[in-house]
Amino acid sequence: MLRITKSHWAPLAGAARAKSTTAQPTTTGDEYQYLQRSKIPMLHFQPSLPRLPIPELEKTCTRYLAAQEPLLAPEAFERTKTAVKQFAAGDGPKLQALLKEFDAQNKHTSYISEPWFDMYLRDRAPLPLNYNPLLMMNPDPRPEYNDQLLRTTNLIVSSLRFMKSLRARVLEPEVFHMNPAKSDTPMFRTVTSMMPSFISTYVAYAFKAFPLDMSQYQGLFGGTRIPELGKDRIYRSDSSRHVLVLRKGNMYAVDVLDEVGNIEQPATLLARFERILNDTKPPAADPLGLLTTENRDRWAAARSHLAQLGNNAKSLELVDSALFCVCLDDSTIIPDNPIPAIRNFLFGDGTNRWFDKSFSLIVAKDGTAGINFEHSWGDGVAVLRYFQEIFKETTTAPFAQPGLKGSDPGASSNPIVPIDFTLDEQVRGAVRAAENHHNTVIDSLDMNYMKFEGINKSVCKKQRISPDSVMQLGFQLAFYKQHGRFVATYESCSTAAFRHGRTETMRPCTLATREFCEEIARGDGPKKKSLAELRELMNKCSTVHGQLTKEAAMGQGFDRHLFGLRHTAQKNGLPLPALYEDPAYGAINHNILSTSTLSSPALLAGGFGPVVQDGYGIGYNIQDAYLGSVVTSYKPHRNGREFVDCLREAYEDITKVLTTGSSKPSKEK
Repeated sequence: MLRITKSHWAPLAGAARAKSTTAQPTTTGDEYQYLQRSKIPMLHFQPSLPRLPIPELEKTCTRYLAAQEPLLAPEAFERTKTAVKQFAAGDGPKLQALLKEFDAQNKHTSYISEPWFDMYLRDRAPLPLNYNPLLMMNPDPRPEYNDQLLRTTNLIVSSLRFMKSLRARVLEPEVFHMNPAKSDTPMFRTVTSMMPSFISTYVAYAFKAFPLDMSQYQGLFGGTRIPELGKDRIYRSDSSRHVLVLRKGNMYAVDVLDEVGNIEQPATLLARFERILNDTKPPAADPLGLLTTENRDRWAAARSHLAQLGNNAKSLELVDSALFCVCLDDSTIIPDNPIPAIRNFLFGDGTNRWFDKSFSLIVAKDGTAGINFEHSWGDGVAVLRYFQEIFKETTTAPFAQPGLKGSDPGASSNPIVPIDFTLDEQVRGAVRAAENHHNTVIDSLDMNYMKFEGINKSVCKKQRISPDSVMQLGFQLAFYKQHGRFVATYESCSTAAFRHGRTETMRPCTLATREFCEEIARGDGPKKKSLAELRELMNKCSTVHGQLTKEAAMGQGFDRHLFGLRHTAQKNGLPLPALYEDPAYGAINHNILSTSTLSSPALLAGGFGPVVQDGYGIGYNIQDAYLGSVVTSYKPHRNGREFVDCLREAYEDITKVLTTGSSKPSKEK
């Protein structure tokens, strides 16, 4: 099951951006209120985005078997082939027809959108580790801008500028440029903006530019996931003027927009956050944020009771309607050891978080910043766009400068309101229980970090091989070194090129990767392959990986299709086909290796929890100088330290083959 999304569109998505300036930015008029004033209307391409295709049933069956074969023993694979054959000839066509009928009746969206939302909101698992991922931001290259108060002020100003551009629909459309030099140009903007919306996407294709779905962006601001028994709901407000601020578990509603909706001045915002940082109030005795770490039904019951006490319903409304959450922490990052900071930003002790908010902007005492976001409302594309925009602006053209003095002319109107709650013993007991549950989980979580400098983007480019295929091959080889077998592996791929596309699963464990791993592990026996032969196998791995990636990005994977067919059977009260009862189906969806990457110069590290108790959660990326992985696992079910040691050894093996194997390099980039 998905926990964090990886977009293969992400590296260049949104390359069309307003140019930054090194001059002192103005704080008056629209130049201050809006991050961008796009020539192309933000949703110009939306009406002409193609619809997410429903794959042909026969192709889905073929792809499913291809993904199962490297995981199964011959006898088990024969049983699965029989189940698939029966499905293709029996229940499959009927379910396919019903799914297509549903799709035809809902042309405004995609066939996966409704069941995917439903899946998220019905899951009762706690949000931290199970769902909420983390993106940790690189520090500002200028040390003086990493002051906690100054960086918070700048990040909030840029966040509000992004929000106002989004709500006014003047944000640049999200576009993936195959060749930015030819399409990320004034001509592209002029031509496509002149085209009617119903054909504009196809005109963009002529430039080899691919507009992406932006329907999820509305969930970024003013949103909260409300716990309810059985199924949560998403609450959204578009009229609030405040952010929710947490400091030492205490909660505040801080106005950041004035009465007419304009962004307050940098000096005003700095003054307000300075007041909170200087507040001498002791840490909250019963930090209610801990309740958002709970099982969703337990939290729903506790919240229902909480809302009935005193003025708590109004206090909860202030929390739910806030534009976003700001967590001001006392932690600092340790040089050369990001693990403690990643742990704190990903889940922490739960006392200074409200995990239900659409996203939380976390700023530590040393200015280290990150985004922790709730996942049901959207995937990584929208969050990464926001993340990159605010990093770029705050590090190139920040509105608050060192030495700025706070000045709040509106202080008499109470722009900072402490959010207080009436508590009884039942609520206090729920907080203590949540704390115990959360501590039990996080105490069992192991987190390890690996930085490998033998392979980087330039090495892969020189060898003309896909960096992502190299990284994924390392994960397969590491697990094989550790356990001597191959397991279900999940890599998320965005389908944002389609209207209301979400994600598709890419299955990196293939017959090609299995063959390579087995040959590497063979040792120095008489049948050992040469480095040149191993390089040929690696090229094959990259080629297969590239094909699977393209299929997934074009909505031609098998996972979402089978999910949709299963949901169709359940919705129509039909018996579940035998394919879904096959142990192999359960096994391939028990993702031992859950992997995700985001490529961005703004990103210091990304992390998320394992999706199954005996699995690994692997957040990874290839930088210009190294490749890195943050690996999470639960003790005693997996040995994360040993896996990372095997991973380093795997990349040493791969480096040897990659750099010394004499073979024609793969054309896959």
